[in-house]
Amino acid sequence: MTNSQRPYGNSRTPLPPARTPEDSRPAPGGRRRDAFFDNAKYLAIVLVAVGHAWGQILHDGAVETAYRVVYTFHMPAFILISGYFSRSFDLRPRHIQRLITGVVVPYVVFETAYSLFARYGNDEPERGITLLDPTYHLWFLCALFVWRLTTPVWKTIRHPLPVSLVLAALGSVSPQIGDDLELQRVLQFLPFFVLGLTLRPEHFRMVKRRSVRLLSVPVFVAVAVAAWWTIPHLRLGWLYHSDAAQELGAAWWAGPLVVAATLGCSLVTTVCFFAWVPRRRMWFTALGAGTVYGYLLHAFLVRAGNYTDFYDQPALREPLGVLGLTLFAAAAVTLMCTRPVQRALRCVVEPRMDWAFRQDAGGAVRVRERPRTAEVRAPGEKVSV
Repeated sequence: MTNSQRPYGNSRTPLPPARTPEDSRPAPGGRRRDAFFDNAKYLAIVLVAVGHAWGQILHDGAVETAYRVVYTFHMPAFILISGYFSRSFDLRPRHIQRLITGVVVPYVVFETAYSLFARYGNDEPERGITLLDPTYHLWFLCALFVWRLTTPVWKTIRHPLPVSLVLAALGSVSPQIGDDLELQRVLQFLPFFVLGLTLRPEHFRMVKRRSVRLLSVPVFVAVAVAAWWTIPHLRLGWLYHSDAAQELGAAWWAGPLVVAATLGCSLVTTVCFFAWVPRRRMWFTALGAGTVYGYLLHAFLVRAGNYTDFYDQPALREPLGVLGLTLFAAAAVTLMCTRPVQRALRCVVEPRMDWAFRQDAGGAVRVRERPRTAEVRAPGEKVSV
């Protein structure tokens, strides 16, 4: 999820009055960024961090209701945007290289770091380092790697979205898939990535309409009521999409039905979320370019709280305590998205590893000869969430 698909070149058409020059300032390399997507990524990463914090204190009905509502759309929104900016991805060496440096390398580094953090921070001497069993939130990098690699398949077949829904349904009735690389989530969240591949800019313009924004208010209220009602009836595993129906204590035939219902609800709430994302440049817009840093780092704080029994404090059972934890999580992940953090950790999150790859002389010639007006940043060049 990186830069927008706006073309190169200077236009003589005046900017609309509602926009300022900062709203469409060029990103590094002269490419324009769309403030809408950066705003969406920042707001989504804040909800991810807040949701992970709430997940440690689900002793209150109001907290769990809010948690369930957030979990219907925060990752689907990320995944859909990831698919949208993967439309140009193919198996050219340049894209594969950046998939390795932007997904594989950060995954290996942070999976190792979190495993060592558990071993020494939580006194787990038997804890090993395994790259097949992602720690906590790192499943998204495994999924993104698989989804990106299969992008040419989805761009080739005639009806990609129905096929992805069938695969999600099959995943929900296949407990034998196991936990390796979180393949259950890879399959069950796949429709959102494929949907993103099929979207066009005009689809996002549709969700920005005032009528959609107004309609989203009663929709969110209805979803909150439904979330509260489902607390004793629907296990959270259905929202995580990490298990098959049999593993959640349900009959196999319930898997496709519940997955279809939860994915449908997620699509509706994701649209409602996008409807309220600001379209103009905000104070937090620039942070949208660094959300991958916040995503990778914030779980250290969540895990530290687990290891120190921080979440057992009586204060966190009070409304003010919950509010304080919420504000802390939002502020912490915001700081993790800032430029100083990006500069400090770019060597492991977005490393330049030219030394590790063969030179693609033909590709370099093609890039030099391609007209600037036709070039668009390939989504695989830089991975952010």
